[in-house]
Amino acid sequence: MEDVHAQGRSGPRLRVARRDGWFLLLAAAIVGVDQLTKWAIRASIERGDAVEVLPFFRIVHVTNTGAAFGILQGAGPLLIVASLAGLAAIVVYLFNPGFAHPVVRLGLACMLGGAVGNLIDRVAEGRVVDFLKVPHWPAFNVADSAISIGVVILLWSMLFQDTERDRSSS
Repeated sequence: MEDVHAQGRSGPRLRVARRDGWFLLLAAAIVGVDQLTKWAIRASIERGDAVEVLPFFRIVHVTNTGAAFGILQGAGPLLIVASLAGLAAIVVYLFNPGFAHPVVRLGLACMLGGAVGNLIDRVAEGRVVDFLKVPHWPAFNVADSAISIGVVILLWSMLFQDTERDRSSS
């Protein structure tokens, strides 16, 4: 498979090569698992109900019209626009040759899949389904988990990748 270029007035902008396929596959898998689990929750647990799995873990069916931790409740249109802007930034960075390190791209792929998963809910229903619940923490979902894991990977990369480069260049 050859490189695919999105052409604009100023020439190539986005470069997607064969080696990029696994990043897109990971993002698509996250979206698929996220949507499948949310469908299963909607189909099997009434909104507001909970099933205790372990003393410290429950499966719940709650919805959130806001952002993380319930902030910005009811701000759906703003959150959709912010999500689209975030997705655009992730895609630009994911396929930017300057950010070619696989660890950085892994974090971006996780964030891309999670953002798309929650955006689908927000556009289709005006709210996001959350269903994983541990004590003293708001309910969350697969997409939230993927975004959080992606952020941790990026932070780890920023903190330790430069240190590794500095050691190898001395």
